[in-house]
Amino acid sequence: MGSDPVPRVGTARQLRRHGVRPDRRLGQHFLLDENLVDLSLRQAEVGPGDVVLEIGAGTGVLTAALARAARVVHAVEVDRRLERALTEALAGAGDVRVIWGDAMDVDWGALDPPPTALVANLPYDIATPVVLESLWRLPSVERWSVLAQREVVDRWLATPGTAAYGAASVLLQLGSEATFRRAVGPEVFAPPPRVESAMVALRRRGQPPSPEVRDLVRAAFATRRKTVANALAARGADKSAVEAALTAAGRDPSARAGDLAPSDFPALTGALRWTS
Repeated sequence: MGSDPVPRVGTARQLRRHGVRPDRRLGQHFLLDENLVDLSLRQAEVGPGDVVLEIGAGTGVLTAALARAARVVHAVEVDRRLERALTEALAGAGDVRVIWGDAMDVDWGALDPPPTALVANLPYDIATPVVLESLWRLPSVERWSVLAQREVVDRWLATPGTAAYGAASVLLQLGSEATFRRAVGPEVFAPPPRVESAMVALRRRGQPPSPEVRDLVRAAFATRRKTVANALAARGADKSAVEAALTAAGRDPSARAGDLAPSDFPALTGALRWTS
């Protein structure tokens, strides 16, 4: 990233100028603190060779900074009311390709050039699907830096045996490792959300979990109070085979999904020859 200062967009000013009121139905909480924009870029290590995917461009506060730091920015935004504000923020910016539509309906695989990083202030209701889906649908992405609900980030980074640990924890940790986490208060957004937020940076490691592993993980956590053997038996697995596989791996045959480490799930998938 260059040494030139990142120009300020001024989210609150943009919203007033264009008469846009945040739509809670879309999960809109626009970022006001542009110091967090700088931090997000640093944690994602965005440089001049990067192609960045941004979900939820909003008024362009983050998009404009990304445009100065990266080679190409694919910016996705669903709310057409923001078109004038976004266009104004990006005047004279670098190569920004705005995609109007729901991020979960966008064909990410068709993005050209393919993104190397995902940086976003994510709408809370799609934060987990966006990050998880990008792990396996966008193999070119090596780094993530996102703002999301703090409770969601806690689940992503949770450890076995804790209440927050679940399928999302396992799947995310199998394909990535957290390199940064910071709590963020509601006062830096407009409107302020009723919950705390957090910024988290991730880096890809190894191959993402296969469809078979993903299916087994979700089956194992579908009924948290059941043992893994009983949960998988409900999906057609041989209960005794599951218990034998757990024993062979040095695990309690009556273990629940929340007791197993992320690395146990690919091993169990292989031992059971699980198919999705």
